[in-house]
Amino acid sequence: MRETGKRGANHSGTGIRLRPVHNRNMAERLELHPVTPQSRMLRVAADCLQAGGVIAYPTDSCYALGCALGAKEAMQRIQALRQTRKGHFFTIVCRDLSEIARFAIVENWQYRLLKSFTPGPYAFVLRATRQVPRRLLDSRRKTIGIRVPDHVVVRALLNEYLEPLMSTTLQLPGDDLPMTDGREIEQRIGHVIDLVLDSGNCGLEPSTIVDLSGEAPRLLRAGKGDPKPFQ
Repeated sequence: MRETGKRGANHSGTGIRLRPVHNRNMAERLELHPVTPQSRMLRVAADCLQAGGVIAYPTDSCYALGCALGAKEAMQRIQALRQTRKGHFFTIVCRDLSEIARFAIVENWQYRLLKSFTPGPYAFVLRATRQVPRRLLDSRRKTIGIRVPDHVVVRALLNEYLEPLMSTTLQLPGDDLPMTDGREIEQRIGHVIDLVLDSGNCGLEPSTIVDLSGEAPRLLRAGKGDPKPFQ
């Protein structure tokens, strides 16, 4: 298992050395156990996020790119990598429903749906609270995408980091499908991100997106999550 190179600073007594964020030589690739991810590696990932880094990480649908909510430069790096337009759909990845309330206005009927379908491979569009950074909002509708994934590694990371992530699917321009192999991610984009959390193949199908910001649910994208309840 390759944990690190020899360059960089030791983080939090983990025994792992991580290159400073924004060193563009090559990202570190940490191989995490898919059932019991190593806490020392999760600490390295949390430190990377705290320092403004960009990570690639597994979810219950496919791999994603993530960064801290307040990391404007990291968000710009993700947009440049994916060659997205200014209004590209980012999601806030949360640990649980209680955390969602920080960022979204949730009525009773919406809460019942969220409780039924989270954690899981869904992203939900909701009306945003004032705590959401303006650059994450749909400026016209004042909405935000929310996600509570059901994957051991990302859930463990969120418990270690103790803050939500800003995230988007890891699908590169010109590719028909998202990326799903940690070594390929390292080889193709390791020079422009800071860390790859590799726990093996997690699938190729992105999350299902459901708009809950109106009077009734509206399916925006059919993905890994069963879309039938929203059709």
